[in-house]
Amino acid sequence: MVLEHGKSLPKDDWQRKYYWDLRKTVWQCSRCSTCRWIDSWEVKNARFARICPSSGKYLFDTYSAQGRMDVALALIDGALSYEDSSQIVDIMYKCTMCGGCDAACKRVQDMEVLRVMQEIRARLVSDGQLLPAHIATIDGLRREDNMLMQPKANRGKWAEGLGVKNITEESAEVLYHAGCRFSYDEDLWKIARAGVTILKNAGVDIGIMGSEEACCGGPAYNLGYQGEFTKYATHNMELWNSMKIKTIVTPCSDCYQAFKVLYSEADRKVEVLHLVEYLDRLIKAGKIKLTKKVPLLVTYHDPCHLGRMSKPYVPGDPLDGVYQPPRDILMSIPGVELVEMYRIKENAWCCGAGGGVKSAYPDFSSWTAGERIEEAKATGAEALVTACPWCERNFIDAIKERGDTIKIYDVVELVQQAI
Repeated sequence: MVLEHGKSLPKDDWQRKYYWDLRKTVWQCSRCSTCRWIDSWEVKNARFARICPSSGKYLFDTYSAQGRMDVALALIDGALSYEDSSQIVDIMYKCTMCGGCDAACKRVQDMEVLRVMQEIRARLVSDGQLLPAHIATIDGLRREDNMLMQPKANRGKWAEGLGVKNITEESAEVLYHAGCRFSYDEDLWKIARAGVTILKNAGVDIGIMGSEEACCGGPAYNLGYQGEFTKYATHNMELWNSMKIKTIVTPCSDCYQAFKVLYSEADRKVEVLHLVEYLDRLIKAGKIKLTKKVPLLVTYHDPCHLGRMSKPYVPGDPLDGVYQPPRDILMSIPGVELVEMYRIKENAWCCGAGGGVKSAYPDFSSWTAGERIEEAKATGAEALVTACPWCERNFIDAIKERGDTIKIYDVVELVQQAI
């Protein structure tokens, strides 16, 4: 149903709420294909010039942002229904929600491409167009307050033996929020533990919530389950306020983006820092001294949620994510040499773990990680370093599948080796 000027809005709640703003956005897309590529000025190698994993994997326009804008417009206007095409759900969910298309588009058209995708996914959820893998994940979230379908009671096991305060029992100046992946992925516990240990030894009054820590809600938001996101955002902010928490530090880029950007729309009142920001601050203040040599040639992967998605976009402002702190840390470690990949910062290629892709489309997720690993290897680096547990898990899995030998580190692991 196409609405003529002056006609009344549709009665459907979703269309009534979003019809004008959302339709205006998708209609204004010029189909210029900018959403597929990094900034042309930044292209250094044709092999590594794409920005959109889904269009790169599936090679159909439908799987680019501009193709999804066409599908969105048809859904909004009623020109396309779920009965007309059984592929609508696949089209909208074979996307890592990495924001690459959004960053690219904002250079030329200033469109809210990612926001459209989030709203369309919310509509799919409200219309019952669900993926089984996501249903299981959300059911687990509702039962156990985490995205890995693990028992809530085990959430604090990663910190056993560290002697760190439990902030639900005694006050601390800084709350360390580990996040779902670091809390339950035992292969990555060493990273979460290293973060706490370094901060404690630097004299930071730090505490954790143990089993009372809950999901940030950000992954649910990206899947289109906005009710679950609102529930966790409300819960977390009320808990922080009741405990008079002023500063939150998290080693998880997804949690960081949720707290810093998504919660800002819900009147967040606490300072939010990613662990690399806090470590960089302490290193530059002389509270952490890096004296041991770590002879290693590394390249750095910018996590999407720590990079281009970590700052609320204001028209006219440059995209400015958390790009420099992790690089400053790496360059301050004796013996570490940093060599950059072809796509960095706002042009960085996604790791492939986000947007529900790893659970619903593991082959796509692995392919995307593999593309980044190839780019890292092309630099000659011995190790790929990042600052996100979801990236680290996906890279580790892809390396194992491919039989590659490049090492994967979190920034905090190299800091710990250098102290």
